Amino acid sequence: MHLGALFIASHVLTSGSVRETARRFQLSPSTVSTAIHNLETELAMTLTERASGELATLIASGRVLEGLEPIMAAISELGQWVGHDGAGAEIDEAWTSRIPVKIVTMERFLEVADQGSINRAARRLRLGQPQLSLQLANLEKFLRHRLFERQAQGSVLTEEGRRTYQIFMAISQAWNDLKSSADERYRRTARSLRIGSIIPTGSESWVARCLGSLVSEWNARRNNNAISLVSMTADDLREALKNGRIDVAILDSVFGLESFRHRELLQTDMVVIAPPDSTETSVADLVAGHPICMPSPRTGLGHAAMAFSYERAPNRRLRGQDITAADSLPVIVDLVANHGYVSFLGRVSAMPIADKVRIVDLDEHLPMSYHVAFNHRKAAADACTVIIEAAARITSEAVVKTAAVA
Repeated sequence: MHLGALFIASHVLTSGSVRETARRFQLSPSTVSTAIHNLETELAMTLTERASGELATLIASGRVLEGLEPIMAAISELGQWVGHDGAGAEIDEAWTSRIPVKIVTMERFLEVADQGSINRAARRLRLGQPQLSLQLANLEKFLRHRLFERQAQGSVLTEEGRRTYQIFMAISQAWNDLKSSADERYRRTARSLRIGSIIPTGSESWVARCLGSLVSEWNARRNNNAISLVSMTADDLREALKNGRIDVAILDSVFGLESFRHRELLQTDMVVIAPPDSTETSVADLVAGHPICMPSPRTGLGHAAMAFSYERAPNRRLRGQDITAADSLPVIVDLVANHGYVSFLGRVSAMPIADKVRIVDLDEHLPMSYHVAFNHRKAAADACTVIIEAAARITSEAVVKTAAVA
C-alpha cells in the first residue's frame, strides 16, 4: 500500500464517490477503485458496497476514517515540506494522490535510522544490502533531500532525514494501529467455525434447537474454534459454501451438493399448514378458500412446493398472481396462524408449531430430506457429527418413522 493510494481511499470514504474522486485528482475510475479495494484487503474488512449502481460507505468506514486522520495530516506535512503546497489545492491533491512511497519502504527507512547502519538493517529485514540501498536512494530522489550521511561507523540521519523520520514514524504508528485491529479480526475469522443454516420457523424449530445444542456442546468442550451462525436461503448457502464464507451448511435440499462433502441429516415429508380455525379437510379445498404464501423458490422447500403445486393443481390459481413468496419462515407461520393463509412445510418443521396451525396431509406422500454439507476443515466435520446427533435426539426416531409412512 502506498501513500497516494491511502490518500485516494480516504477521499472516497469521505465523498462517497469513486467518480468524483477520479475527476478531482485527474485519475481513472479504475485507479480509484483499486485504491479503495487495496485498503479493504489490507484491513480485512468491507468499507463500501454498490447499491443501485451507487457507491455506499458502510458504518465501519467511519472508524477507518478516524484512523486515517493522523496519516492524512502527516502526508499533508510531507507535501508542504517537499514543496507541493504553493500551487493551489488541486495541484497539491493531484501530486499527493500519486505519491509512490510504499509503507514498507518507510518502515525500512525507519529501521535503517534506528539501527544506524544499512548493513545491520538489511540483516534484520532479511534483505540484500544492494536492494535496501537502492530503495533508500529512490526515496531520497523522490523527496529531493539527502536523508543519510554515510560515515565509517554507519549511516547518520541528516537534518532532512530527521524530519522525514518524524513524518514517517507518525504514519507508521497510525497504520500499525489500523492494521492491528485488522489482524485481530483476521485471527478471529481464521479460528471461527462459520455455520450457515436454512431459516428456522422459530426458536422451537428443530433447526434452531440443533444449532443451540451445537453451540452449547461445542463451548462446553472448550473447543479452540469459536462458532459463528448465520441463516439464509438454500441458494445462498450453496454459494457461501462454494466461495468459503461458511464452513458448514444445513439445507432443505440435496440439489447442488455434488461438489461438497455432505450427509443426510433427516427425512420427512411435505405437509400443508392451515389456519387453526379452518375447517377444510382436503388440500384442494384449502387452496381454493385461502390465500397462499409459498416458501421462496430460492429455498429447497420452495422448489419442492412449487413443483407439487404445478403438477397436482394445474387448473387452480396456484399458477396465478395471488401467491406470496417469502424467504422468512417466521413470517409464513404468522401469515398462516393469524391472517388466514395456507402454506407448505416439512412435517418435522410443522410439528413444533402444531399449537399455532393445523397440519393437513397431502393426498400423496411427498418425501423430503434435509442435509448438512461441509468443507475440508476437520472442525467442520466434527460440527456435522454433533448436528446430526442433535437432530436425531430432537426429532426422535418415532417422529422420523411416522413421517416416513404418513
